[in-house]
Amino acid sequence: MSDKTVEKPVGAYKPTVKKIRGIRRSAFSMPYMALSIIFVVVPLCIMVYYAFTDIDGNFSFGNFGHFFTRPNIMAVMGKSFLVALITTAVCFLLAYPLALALTSSTLNKKFILVMLFILPMWINSLLRTYAMKIVLHILDVTNAWTAVTVGMVYDFFPFMLMPLYSVLSGMDKSLVEASHDLGASGVTTLFKVKLPLSLPGIVSGVLMVFMPTVSTFAISDILGDTSTYLFGNVIDQWFRNSGGWHIGSAYSLILLLLIAVTVIIANRITKGHTEVGGVL
Repeated sequence: MSDKTVEKPVGAYKPTVKKIRGIRRSAFSMPYMALSIIFVVVPLCIMVYYAFTDIDGNFSFGNFGHFFTRPNIMAVMGKSFLVALITTAVCFLLAYPLALALTSSTLNKKFILVMLFILPMWINSLLRTYAMKIVLHILDVTNAWTAVTVGMVYDFFPFMLMPLYSVLSGMDKSLVEASHDLGASGVTTLFKVKLPLSLPGIVSGVLMVFMPTVSTFAISDILGDTSTYLFGNVIDQWFRNSGGWHIGSAYSLILLLLIAVTVIIANRITKGHTEVGGVL
């Protein structure tokens, strides 16, 4: 018999479809896809429809023209983005040292410590905001902007802490040890090793805090006054009016586009960091 190797033609390989109890694994994503279509895609399509139509249902760009001709709307949007930036920066400055301390702690019950900071997320946001209003009243905090900023930091702080804690706890400790072995100080190791490696968690935390903060309206309504009128309050005001859904949808779509640009920029930063890390 001649020893011949039979080669399969290119393209003859068929990947096996993984199944669980006879059901394709992709089938388990169908409920999620259905919920995404019902609660994300359909409302978005409705918003786009209202944004590009007038009160009679005719196609129109007038709703967007209303945005660019409304007095002081840019100032309101600027204040919203400024408050969101301040809130995000404060959350990061508080959460990053805490995440470092939790990941470097030798306690066996670190999970309990982490849960103490996550427990407020189990309570309704409005209830927490009203509770913060009582606390600020007891502390005699009368400045509306301070009250709103403190309320936002308190409300969105866990969304910054969790991504940072997750990425720092999964960091390769040998890189930190190698940095110390090479004579780097703790500060140098922080800025040259830990901070760059934790950039994906930082970007995730920033997005998870910045995006809801820039569009919120309940916190500024409860803790603020007329001076803390943010862009989310403008949108909320239009949707409260029976004939304002078209303009409110246009405003919402503009804010959605601005947030989408922010996400794209953040993804580019994360992708660039990943590519540099892979080369190094």
